[in-house]
Amino acid sequence: MTLLSTDTGTSSGSVFTAKNRLGAFFESWPPGILLALAWLALCAVLVAFAPHVAPYDYLAMDLRARLTPPVFFGGGWAHPLGTDELGRDVLSRLIASVRISLVIAFLSTLIAASLGVTLGFLAAWFRGKVEQVVLMLIDAQAAMPFMIIALAMLAFLGNSLTLLVVLMGFYGWERIARIARGLAISAAEQGYATAVRDLGATPWRIYGRHILPNIASTLIVSMTLNFPEVILLESGLSFLGLGVQPPMSSLGNMVGYGRDYIQSAPWIMLAPAAAIVLTTLSISMLGDWLRDRFDPTLR
Repeated sequence: MTLLSTDTGTSSGSVFTAKNRLGAFFESWPPGILLALAWLALCAVLVAFAPHVAPYDYLAMDLRARLTPPVFFGGGWAHPLGTDELGRDVLSRLIASVRISLVIAFLSTLIAASLGVTLGFLAAWFRGKVEQVVLMLIDAQAAMPFMIIALAMLAFLGNSLTLLVVLMGFYGWERIARIARGLAISAAEQGYATAVRDLGATPWRIYGRHILPNIASTLIVSMTLNFPEVILLESGLSFLGLGVQPPMSSLGNMVGYGRDYIQSAPWIMLAPAAAIVLTTLSISMLGDWLRDRFDPTLR
């Protein structure tokens, strides 16, 4: 009887400890964040293995199967999300579009982050006239409507993918530059930066090896908040016909093609629109959660 009671107590304690660990896990990782991470992981898989995951070639046409409804509209499993006006599989086009849109947004965010951090560090290091010039550029960029500027540039210079990525890279850099400047000035006044500077370290070493790693978490949060805005901007430009051009396909491109069939075949537009909403919402939720966890001013 004694052995039995001891084993029971041990089992109860193990179950109680497991429940505590599970509860602590869900407190640190809310269910909404887990769902957002799951969706972003799926998007990452699609970006890496899109040609192998897609059931059909996204450019393959089958006029005999044009405007086939998806499964939830009474269609068959041969085309789970239906087909478009040219008989192209919507699921395959959606996978290819997610890949193109996320790659453009990722590269553009890297360009914006690199430009913003560089100008912010230059303003923090030189101060004086250099800082005034950088702040003037930041204010000018923040005051200009970027969508109108992007429309004018693409209409005047053409619709190449390289130009689109570079142009998207100029979106949001001013916010990152302002944050990088403020954090760099604050970090430079702390003891570790002053000690390294007194030892004769170069500005590149001070900012690249010591200040940047200490402010990287805040900059990463700023990038995650800029990422969904770039996706929406690219989708808007592609929807207007000035973004990604055929034969390539993006999420905004698919929505633009589907607007002519919104009454007869709404699934053509619903699938990419839902992907845009889920992707931007997931990244925004993740960025907001990261800000709550890593921003020291919110503690």
